[in-house]
Parts: sequence; structure tokens; C-alpha cells
Amino acid sequence: MSTLTLAVRDSTTMLRRNLLHARRYPSLTLNLLLTPVMLLLLFVYIFGNAMSAGLGKGTTRADYVAYLLPGLLLMTVGSTTIGTAVSVSTDMTEGIIARFRTMAIHRGSVLIGHVIGSVLQCVMSVILVGAVGVAIGFRSTDATAWEWLAAFALITLFALALTWIAVGMGLVSPSAEAASNNAMPLIFLPLISSTFVPLDSMPGWFQPIAQYQPFTPAIETLRGLLLGTEIGNNAWLTLAWSIGLAALGYRWSAAKFNSDPK
Repeated sequence: MSTLTLAVRDSTTMLRRNLLHARRYPSLTLNLLLTPVMLLLLFVYIFGNAMSAGLGKGTTRADYVAYLLPGLLLMTVGSTTIGTAVSVSTDMTEGIIARFRTMAIHRGSVLIGHVIGSVLQCVMSVILVGAVGVAIGFRSTDATAWEWLAAFALITLFALALTWIAVGMGLVSPSAEAASNNAMPLIFLPLISSTFVPLDSMPGWFQPIAQYQPFTPAIETLRGLLLGTEIGNNAWLTLAWSIGLAALGYRWSAAKFNSDPK
């Protein structure tokens, strides 16, 4: 059996294992998924009229739903990957990884199974949050099939990048609780991005903080694809952030996993 065949077989087995864990213990995924759903409902029905004022005069609640949802979709990706950090840390601290090391399996299949499983969960979570958004009034009538496909590819690539970062956080965390805390920036960063209000409505000193981070260009690109707003260079910035974070997370995770004696 070739090395590639062995890697694919073992990675598929590890993917099945992680998906079974997610199905049997859905509480973590549901808890993380409830955060963007509750924020969506909160900012639409409680703060919607006040927050929509930041978009300009004549903006309706429906307009704010359209503005808000792309940011909440990427926040969903960030919150879902926290579960990956917790799962990886749990595997590392409970001894199952030590047992896998003694078995004749492809060494990288353990991490690959976590990554692919997390990306699939992110996509399913995004679909669920998107369905909630459609139910409360989101519409994207101008987006073409290619733009929808590009939006899906953007979300998947961004999920892959954040997942590798989450895997690294899980590997360096001494416990599942620490992994959850270490991964909190993946939820915090969307809160200080252009998710809720445009950058130009923020105080001048705060705008660079919101602008020069990975979530804002990804959110603006997704808005442009779904709503027809100006994308500018945000697409290239999103691509650069995604590839850079994925490469950093992969190198970090591989180095830590291969050097960890546990």
C-alpha cells in the first residue's frame, strides 16, 4: 500500500471518528452555534433600529439584516472552530494520541481528521445560521450563481485557515478549558470588525484596529459577493490572510504534534 493510499485511508477513519464524536456529544457545537444565532436575533430585533442608523438615513431593519448576516456567518466559522481546539486538547491530554502513536497509522491522519471534520461542521453551521437569516428577512436577489459559489469557497477557505490555527491552540493547551479560553479571539475579533457597523462610523482611533485584522476584509468580500457592494482589494486581502493563517497554523500544528512526547 502506497503512502498516499495509507494517508487517505487513515485520515478518512479519523474523520469518521471525529464526526461520530460530534454527533454523540453535540452540546459543545450547539453552545458555540447559539452565540451567532443569538447575536443575529439580538441585533436585529433589539438593537436593529438603533444600529441601522449607522448605515445612513432611510435604512430599514431589512437593510440591516442584509448588512449584518455576512459578518455573522464568518463569526459562526470562528465560534465553531473553538470546538476543534477543545477536541484536539482533549485528545492530547486523555492519552488517545499516545495510543495512536503506537499503532501503524499515518502520523498526520489524526490532525487531518480534525481539520476536515471541523471544516464540514463550519459549513453546516453556516448553512444553519444562514437559514435563520433568510427566515428573518435576508435576501440576496442580485447575486449570480458564480458569486454564490465564490462566497461558499471563501467561507470554506476561511474555515480551513481558522481551523489550523485552532488545532495549534489545542495542541499547546494543557487542558480543554485552557483550549477554549485560548481560542476566544476567534469569537472576539469579529466583534471588533465591520460585522455590526461600517468602519467609517467608528471612532477614528478605533478604525485601524477593526480594519487591519483578518475578519474585516473577509466580511466585506462576502458582502460584495452576496449584496453587490464594492469589494475593492478586500478579496486579495482575504486570500492573503487565509493562505497565511493556514500555512502558519499548519506549520505550528505539525511542529508541535511531531515534537510532543505525550
